[in-house]
Amino acid sequence: MDLTIQTPALLFPAVSLLLIAYTNKFLAIANLIRKLISDYEISQLHTTISQIHSLRRRLMLIRWMQIFGVGSILLCVVTMFFVYEGWQIWAKILFALSLMMMMVSLVLSLMEIILSAGALRVLLKELEEKEKR
Repeated sequence: MDLTIQTPALLFPAVSLLLIAYTNKFLAIANLIRKLISDYEISQLHTTISQIHSLRRRLMLIRWMQIFGVGSILLCVVTMFFVYEGWQIWAKILFALSLMMMMVSLVLSLMEIILSAGALRVLLKELEEKEKR
């Protein structure tokens, strides 16, 4: 099977949308951390610190999601160049690496979603306990 220049180009729209979503998540979490730090300076609540630690882990995951996503699109561009030059073997290898990097990015995204849901579950549990009192 020979790669054509259109094959790696098919990933561009998907990767671009993923990177926008990752960036939006990053910005939302960064703003939330700033707000929590401000709240912590006022209230000194222990839960605020644990939330900030959880958000730090999520930020690290998002950063790696972005790194692997950008790496994937970069390898797609290099793959397209290799296809253009007729270097099919190298193009196939790089395209496979690009796909693997995208898979890693998506797995990290799944892990971040699970962390996010866990953090929300803790907050809801605290709210329910306050309501019972």
